[in-house]
Amino acid sequence: MALSKLNTACPLDCPDTCSITVTVDDGRLIAVDAGPGNPVTDGFICQKVKHHPRRVYAPERVMTPLIRTGAKGSGEFSEASWDEALDLIAAKLTESIAAHGPSSLVPYLYNSSTGSSQGTLTDKLFRRLGASRVDHTICALTNAFAHIAVYGDMSSADPRDVVHAEHVIIWGANPTISNVHFPPLVTKATKAGAKLTVIDPRATAMAKRADHHIALRPGTDVVFAYAVARELREQGGLATSFLDERAEGVTEFIAAADEWTLERAAIECGVAETDITIFATALAQTSKTFWRVGWGLERNRNGGSGCAAVFSLPVLAGHFGQLGSGVMYSTSDQTPYNYDVCDPDTPAELRKGRHVNMNTFGKLLVDPDGEEPVHFLYVEGNNLAVTNPAQATVLAGLGRDDLFIVVHDQVLTDSALFADVVLPATTHFEARDVAGSYGTYMFQEMPAVIDRVGESRTNNEVAAALAARLGFDADAYDPSEAATIEGAISDGGSARSKREVRKEGSTVQLRDVFPSGKFQLASIPTLGVPRYQRLVDSYPLTMLTPATHKTINSMFGEFQKADTSIHMHPTDAAARSLTDGEAVVVSNDRAQVFTTLTIDADVRLGVTTMAKGVWRKDFEGGLTPNALCPDTLSDLGDGACFNDARVEVERRDSAPV
Repeated sequence: MALSKLNTACPLDCPDTCSITVTVDDGRLIAVDAGPGNPVTDGFICQKVKHHPRRVYAPERVMTPLIRTGAKGSGEFSEASWDEALDLIAAKLTESIAAHGPSSLVPYLYNSSTGSSQGTLTDKLFRRLGASRVDHTICALTNAFAHIAVYGDMSSADPRDVVHAEHVIIWGANPTISNVHFPPLVTKATKAGAKLTVIDPRATAMAKRADHHIALRPGTDVVFAYAVARELREQGGLATSFLDERAEGVTEFIAAADEWTLERAAIECGVAETDITIFATALAQTSKTFWRVGWGLERNRNGGSGCAAVFSLPVLAGHFGQLGSGVMYSTSDQTPYNYDVCDPDTPAELRKGRHVNMNTFGKLLVDPDGEEPVHFLYVEGNNLAVTNPAQATVLAGLGRDDLFIVVHDQVLTDSALFADVVLPATTHFEARDVAGSYGTYMFQEMPAVIDRVGESRTNNEVAAALAARLGFDADAYDPSEAATIEGAISDGGSARSKREVRKEGSTVQLRDVFPSGKFQLASIPTLGVPRYQRLVDSYPLTMLTPATHKTINSMFGEFQKADTSIHMHPTDAAARSLTDGEAVVVSNDRAQVFTTLTIDADVRLGVTTMAKGVWRKDFEGGLTPNALCPDTLSDLGDGACFNDARVEVERRDSAPV
């Protein structure tokens, strides 16, 4: 077979959704590079995806169904046929329902490595069974709820419009790592004269380029936003005519902001008073301001309040309606995708099911506290053994002998090692699909570019095979690509009808628009106005777990090791008589994590960082940073509080037990 180049798209959990061109030699994927289609991503792709062929053919790739033969977590399996594996799974499903009821089934589905249509039949099957439903609270939900509370049905600004801005604000995001095609657009804006402000506890690459970097103490975004709002009023910078016409709750919001004087807010946020005044002045003076609000500020107890307060600032300053203004958030609501996959044949009494929070799932596994215990766990597109908070609790739950676990994945992840049955999954190169986006206004085709590797099957194919064994109508669980793609995009045009669009290979937003109603500054569900809670903890250092250039999530951890060290400000290291590179133990009441120290002046005083998504094999003792993170919940949407981790770092004198 001749060497060929084929165009497709990348559906991984990243805002960019790159168009890619792959090189195939004699049926084997040998290279992945940038491709035509998405005008935002044309020209280059990230290094992670460039290495994607290594995952396709990795030694850890699951080639056949596997059935556990050793202890959970040991990784000891024997190969099985698909019939053997599926018959066993169907029998365990039936057995669990009969003995414990349908809520004892938990489908833990994320599908961050597949196209838009994969997973629809899996969700449909488990809803048909009346299983518990896992809410995707671990990322983005808190921010989304805050966005809806303030902006209603208004969608994100188009990232391409940032080139027209006179002031760019990046708050709680590190696009150089996790949104790599946005920084070149910002560069175009700054070369044309735009000012750049970055608000982040770390001196990221974008922060180092900024005209103004504000290194907030984590969890104090709401305080800083309130202080800026107060100062904006003091400077006469409120967009009063705009607010009178388009906003409600302004009086209540400003009243809540009154308590945060410059002096008090600066102390609480760990910044200079001039950081507040300079920022407020910039908001008042420049209406063509483009806001890129990330997900970093949602990951704490004040996450919802912080996001809502930040979303309120461009409203107070009137930063809407001009090319180059607006707020960039998630663009996913414009994807013509049908999220309602509930089988109409599901009995009425089973349609709602129990809701399970991802962030407290470990606690449910080990101590259901009056709820029905989980007896059957089906994991797809997720590696909860390393991505969930309170990792030690999660691992204890996954190790239960009375918990039957199925993992459908491409490689033997940390979670797969605990499975009773592991099923081989296709990569997105091996099955036709479509790819939506949450960082660009693109919806792209994804043709299969290579044949299946091993005996891998798609998510929908596995769900259809199980549905057949459970006696459900085969027509309702048609796993063919045509049927599932058609079902996935049966939106009816409701999303796209909101705005003016232009065609450039697909639907793209022209510019920011307003909500159908008014902006709401004092209508956060259960809270009203944003609120601030100070975290009281006996451990002195905040630990953040940000994405890195290798680990936006836990994918690719089978072959590439991220930086496993803990990064600490030189002053904090000196106070502990610690030196760069030495062995340390990072601890709190939840766990101890054994690693090495990197002294790093880019981290603010009192803050440490460890990479997210790193696999257990890369840490001596088998616990990753998430073992130190609490399973407490944010103030809106019950989101994760990873950034509320408080730790101490000490010299390590002995090996882990």
